[in-house]
Amino acid sequence: MKKIAVPVAASVLLIAASYAGAKDRTFTGEIFDSQCAKEGSHEMMIKKNMPDKASMANDPMVKEMCTKKCVSMGGKYVLYDAAKKTTYELDDQQKPADFAGKTVKVTGSYDKATKTIHVTNIEAAS
Repeated sequence: MKKIAVPVAASVLLIAASYAGAKDRTFTGEIFDSQCAKEGSHEMMIKKNMPDKASMANDPMVKEMCTKKCVSMGGKYVLYDAAKKTTYELDDQQKPADFAGKTVKVTGSYDKATKTIHVTNIEAAS
């Protein structure tokens, strides 16, 4: 029994330490919907679903409308970093709603395996 107990206890301590060691980082990007983030732009979705707004694809109000519409159709809020062409999943789907289509700073711990940010805070980027 002792032969099993010691390795199990050591494993539990290592796992607990790895979770405790996750430190918050700050990520900057735009709150996108998961569909448009795959393209790195709202342009295609706006042309398809809002053709009257196609010429205004970079307008902040149109990007917000597109993001919210795509989320209402089953997408998820994500953070898209255009400079790195990287999409980060967000574990919190409530906080990003207020920042749809806007450039933000997201603070949280990052899980590389799932490419997910465990959100502690979101604020507008200056």
